[in-house]
Formats: sequence, C-alpha cells, structure tokens
Amino acid sequence: MKKTDLRREAGQRTRDGLQAAALELLAQRGQEGVTLREITDRAGANVAAVSYHFGSLKALCDSAIEHALERYLDAQMLALDSLGPTATLQDLATAFARPMMRALAAGGEDLAVMRTVARVGIEPPQGWERLNEKFDLSRRMALRVLTPNIPDVGEEELIFRTRCAAGLLNWLALAPIGAELAALSAEQIERQLVPVVAGAFRGDAAPVG
Repeated sequence: MKKTDLRREAGQRTRDGLQAAALELLAQRGQEGVTLREITDRAGANVAAVSYHFGSLKALCDSAIEHALERYLDAQMLALDSLGPTATLQDLATAFARPMMRALAAGGEDLAVMRTVARVGIEPPQGWERLNEKFDLSRRMALRVLTPNIPDVGEEELIFRTRCAAGLLNWLALAPIGAELAALSAEQIERQLVPVVAGAFRGDAAPVG
C-alpha cells in the first residue's frame, strides 16, 4: 500500500511539473510556440510521461491553460465576494484587479499564470465554453457593486464595461507597460492601476469615489 501511495505521489509530482513547465512556456510564447521537448526538458521528465498523464501535447497545454484560468477566476471571485453592500467603484476596481496586481508584484509563476490568462482572454481557444459559467459569475458579482453605484446605466452596458476592464488587464499583462509596473512596489502598482480600472467601470473621466 505504501509503495502504491509513493508511486501515486511521484506521478502527481511529474504531472504537476509538466503542467507548470507548460504554463511557463505558454506564458512566454503562446500555444503555437511550445514544443514537447522543451516542456519535458524543463520539467525534468521524459516524453512518455506526457502521453501517460495527458495523452498529447495539446491536452497538456489545454490542462495548463484551464488550470491558469481557474486559478485566476477563483482568486478574482474571492476578492469580489468580500465586497459589502456599500462598496464603491474604487473598492470594486481594487478587488477586480487584485489577482493581476498581486501577480505583477510577485512575478515568477504567478505572473506566468496571468500572462497565460491574458493570451487566452485575447484569443480564446476552441472548446472553452465550459468556463463561461465562471466568467458569467464573476461579471454578476461585479454587477452587484456596479448597479447601485451607477444606477442610470443598464445591465447590458455595465457588463460591457466589465468585459472592457478585463480586457484592459489582459493587455496590461502582455504589454511593455506591464513590465514597467512589475518593477514597482505592490502599493505603487495599486495606486496607478486602480483608478484606471475604476474609470473603465465608470465609463468616463470623472473622479472615482
């Protein structure tokens, strides 16, 4: 039994290592620029391990992308869920952008996750409709704060603004300005980024509050 458990643990470490290596390379180059050999070399695994654990390179990349998206959405929804009934647009912007701000400040794997999420957000792969429910839930959680703060704007437009705010964060993860932000402290990143996201929610250049 103990040998079986050890084998299972070793297999899980190999699987996790392959997924982490794929995620890092996907963040750098996107799915078209990743090779099986690069992933296995980085993970310290053999090619057969990919077939055993995932079936194919595409399935491994899909698994890494799904893992990245779910991590991102879960973190975002956790932040949004903490907002109370009197939350302001600035509170919403802070919660909505929190996973990105933390990733920029932390760098490493966290930032790799955000860059992978950004690539997928800009060019969604086929077959990812299964995550629509989570995306919709995140938008609904944002609407809970947007609606009382901007009562004269309809739900459809508020959802559009939420999607624009998400698109802004996706672009930021991949653009040179994202690297500039990553060189700042967490407090400086928040001070610069939150008003921009809040402005996207508001839909004009009025001061946030």
